[in-house]
Amino acid sequence: MRTLICTLALCLAGPTFAADDSLYRAWGGETGIRAVMDDFVPRLKADARIGSFFAQTNARHLAGQLTAQLCQLAGGPCRYDGPDMRTAHAEMGVRRADFNALVELLQASMAAKGIAFADQNRMLALLAPMHRDIIEAR
Repeated sequence: MRTLICTLALCLAGPTFAADDSLYRAWGGETGIRAVMDDFVPRLKADARIGSFFAQTNARHLAGQLTAQLCQLAGGPCRYDGPDMRTAHAEMGVRRADFNALVELLQASMAAKGIAFADQNRMLALLAPMHRDIIEAR
């Protein structure tokens, strides 16, 4: 009887589907994502084109937030709890060229950490829609 009740409860709750975590796994899980972010954030801060946006940013905190965000996007168990992209970048004056520079630096970090090109593109496809909320000056 107990088994029947548990089975019925599961059926009534609706189907459950495992999230596709193939990208998360391809990146080496949270550890792999963090390794890319630990390479990426110093590149951001040092870049002559966009480094000024990150001059006062706590590198460790930023790497942690980016790790959580990419981990979640990739289907991993992490949960990003930071601000949405529109709020985080409000009134910063981010231009398309700035956004493109950031993507270029991310690609360099992904390559430096051995992320396969196809998996780089899968992540970039997940991140690309954010440009609408980040870019102010067109």
